[in-house]
Amino acid sequence: MAKAMWNGQTVAESESFETVEGNIYFPEESVKREFLRPSSTSSSCPWKGQARYFTLLVDGQENPDAAWYYPDPKPAARSVKHHIAFWRGVEVSK
Repeated sequence: MAKAMWNGQTVAESESFETVEGNIYFPEESVKREFLRPSSTSSSCPWKGQARYFTLLVDGQENPDAAWYYPDPKPAARSVKHHIAFWRGVEVSK
């Protein structure tokens, strides 16, 4: 079981997940969408592709760009399609 927590709330929890470069990617359906807000931030990885971000909003507190995903990953990273990962103070455990 993998779990992501921030500001005292569980934002994602799943028995199945993908681990890439030490980051746990949660299936989209295991992430509590009520805590996600779209972000205009993006970044690029040479082998995974273009990443997009979400800001977490929990109990009135924001954590900008604390979650990311690859909407159309390159073939080498297809295992993370429809998955979301966390950082920036989000506690991820398994």
